[in-house]
Amino acid sequence: MTIGDAPGKRRSVAFRAALVSGAILAGCAAVGAFLFKFYGITIPALKIAGGVLLFFVGFDMIHARQSRSKQTEEEQSEGVAKSDVAVFPLAIPLLSGPGAIVSVFMLADKANTWERHAAIYIAIALVSLISWIALREAPRIVNLLGQIGMNVMSRLMGVMLAAIAVQFIIDGIREALPALAGR
Repeated sequence: MTIGDAPGKRRSVAFRAALVSGAILAGCAAVGAFLFKFYGITIPALKIAGGVLLFFVGFDMIHARQSRSKQTEEEQSEGVAKSDVAVFPLAIPLLSGPGAIVSVFMLADKANTWERHAAIYIAIALVSLISWIALREAPRIVNLLGQIGMNVMSRLMGVMLAAIAVQFIIDGIREALPALAGR
């Protein structure tokens, strides 16, 4: 997603993606349950919507296309840069996607002591740090694998991402319509 960007910009995108992802997950831990109840959003709806978004990103990876989330055809023809990929699709839905958000909701809901709440925020901070390091070191991995290796890895990861997305959708439908699961 940052191919062709300068090394400094890549490091900046990696940092912002990890920071935004951590902030999203921390915010979900703090107020997510209230917002979902307020708007009447269910976890199955979140899984289905997140799965659909994630599927499109995976589909683009499989076909070795630049993600449409980075720049539309209209923006490309007008020479207008779209918003930074650090927020979408890196921070959300890739780093803090439906699975991570749902996990944080469930853990926060079950946390009944301040120690357990603190553990959730510490875990979010550690995952954000590890994500930042992995994204920051991505250029070294690219150099190691070469262009053909990166194309193969991108397509394999696209298949995995699409499969994860479909699983989110299936799980969301099963939870929303339990009769389909034979319950």
